[in-house]
Amino acid sequence: MTGRQLTIATRRSQLALAQTRGWARSFVERHPGWTFEEVQITTTGDRVQDRALNAIGGKGLFIKEVEDALLARRADVAVHSMKDVPAELAPSLVIGCVPQREDPRDVLVTRSGCSLRELPRGSRVGTSSLRRSVQLKDHRPDLEIVPLRGNVDTRLRKCREGEVDAIVLARAGLVRLGLAEHATEILDPAVCLPAVGQGALAIERRESDAELGQLLAAATHDETATAVAAERGVMLAVEGSCQVPVAAHAVREGQQMWLRGLLAEADGSQLRRRDVRLPWPTSEADAHRVGLDLGRELRRS
Repeated sequence: MTGRQLTIATRRSQLALAQTRGWARSFVERHPGWTFEEVQITTTGDRVQDRALNAIGGKGLFIKEVEDALLARRADVAVHSMKDVPAELAPSLVIGCVPQREDPRDVLVTRSGCSLRELPRGSRVGTSSLRRSVQLKDHRPDLEIVPLRGNVDTRLRKCREGEVDAIVLARAGLVRLGLAEHATEILDPAVCLPAVGQGALAIERRESDAELGQLLAAATHDETATAVAAERGVMLAVEGSCQVPVAAHAVREGQQMWLRGLLAEADGSQLRRRDVRLPWPTSEADAHRVGLDLGRELRRS
């Protein structure tokens, strides 16, 4: 951190830049006199586009090189999609801020404008996510689920040009890119439970930067941070990665938390769901323990 300039590491994708700039603008509005600059990075997940994510292997496909910039002090903070952040961070790094979450649900985009229920038998639905694949197959076993990589614009184009009949995307990404009107249907979490942390951002920093840590912590949205902590507890308990179909979604209902979790084998078999309702946790640590308990229940079932 040089003077009052914040250097931010981010992926180069259009969505990553949109969400980074959105957060950075809110930071400088909160702290007048500050400016920001970007360090744009291409990650392994961005470079390898010809294989499904679960075939590439490993954790942190979209964040490792961004974290390297942070560790090398080329940047003060890194902005990630929370759903890309592994359960365990690199040593000496912490999540310094969790801003308010965008809508975490998935959406269906179809060429014809029909809903998931109305898609004809044998329709080709594109997704690179094991989590989405197993849930779609469970809900509509008559559909053909095909791997589809690329940024949001690329996937929308492939759907529009007929390479697939439909695609599934995160609504948050469409909203941040100003493309929400492309969604044909918002999928109920009962049909497609969102990814852990979907719709939320993680602002990562070095643990040793205490002064910056205070500034970031003040911008955390407590309800989002608590919900995400519960979801990440589920992921940690089941040892989730892009090679394991896992999902978790926590919401506040009055003074209660409703936490839902899902787990399946890598081949999509043994799909199981569990949920719990309990008083809203008083801390992120308590929420994390709730998630751990639900995750362990999923593993045992």
